[in-house]
Amino acid sequence: MDKVRQKGAVIRALGAMSGTSLDGVDAAVIETDGVTIKGFGPAEYLSYSAEQRGVLHAALGHWHGDVLAPATDVVMDAHRQLLGQFAEVDLIGFHGQTVAHAPRAQGTLQLGDGAALAEAFGVPVVWDFRSADVELGGEGAPLAPFFHFACAKWFGADAPVAVLNLGGVGNITWVDPGFDRPEEDGALLAFDTGPANAPINDLVQARLGVPYDAGGAIAAKGMVETGALELFLAEPYFARIPPKSLDRNDFAEMIGLVAELSDADATATLTAMCAAGVAEAMQHCPRAPSRVLVTGGGRHNPVLMRMLAVSLDCPVMPVEDVGLDGDMLEAQAFAYLAVRVARGLPTSCPGTTGVPAAVSGGTLSVPAP
Repeated sequence: MDKVRQKGAVIRALGAMSGTSLDGVDAAVIETDGVTIKGFGPAEYLSYSAEQRGVLHAALGHWHGDVLAPATDVVMDAHRQLLGQFAEVDLIGFHGQTVAHAPRAQGTLQLGDGAALAEAFGVPVVWDFRSADVELGGEGAPLAPFFHFACAKWFGADAPVAVLNLGGVGNITWVDPGFDRPEEDGALLAFDTGPANAPINDLVQARLGVPYDAGGAIAAKGMVETGALELFLAEPYFARIPPKSLDRNDFAEMIGLVAELSDADATATLTAMCAAGVAEAMQHCPRAPSRVLVTGGGRHNPVLMRMLAVSLDCPVMPVEDVGLDGDMLEAQAFAYLAVRVARGLPTSCPGTTGVPAAVSGGTLSVPAP
């Protein structure tokens, strides 16, 4: 524990992320002092079964009730299984599973018990990353931007870049690498762009019994219904000035907009809605980024990537093009943030979540001696 708190010491941190796509748990190791990235370690993925996804899906949108306990069991069992595959780590960053997010109302809810994981593995665990930010008036999301800033420094960006994460919900981080610290005014702007994979996944699961549109194959056969797309873009969220964030189910009516369309046309239209939300988001960037680096599952969808390339005025490429791992970036982010929390460094700021001042959010649980 002394090493974890020691300023400047390089920590081998393990981060775990279970996202709103409900596909599984990512876990990855990075080496960092909480400021710069010193190296990347091993990474592993554990897929949820169809039954487990069903249990988690049933908990979405619930703040209380009987559906939360079995969902928590799924989250904890998966994390115990996956994190147990890693050895010789100094610290764990445990995000948990977001099931409800309403920062201007009830708050934010991530299922899982970091203290129990600390006891199980005998390693300090940082968890509950979002609550402090929300309690202080922030959106509580997105939280990866401070890591995106460190990544831009790591790969040597010399002009503003945007990191676009396309998971269940889309979010973007605009980074100016000319600043020294991420919390400086003007260094970062981050916010949720709109729905990404979640409505597509929900549609193809309900209609075709498959968990996602693999390789964009379904969307590739369809035509975009422009009327539905225009109705989608009329949603007031897109006019709101960032920072701003979304719950996974905030755009649940999207499914209704494509209800009368064929499977292919509906999937193509939902995919176009994701790209259109990103295009709208780009208007809020302080300056045009030199490139957009795409992470998350959406970068594996060539139909979506083509739509982004057509609608954005700068190059669009997967984060692998700059040497990063788009499958594990979120897990790595929570490893990085865990070190920052342990050392009292901020993890969010006005430009990322709208919180009034930079804040270090997270609970540090230490195993009993």
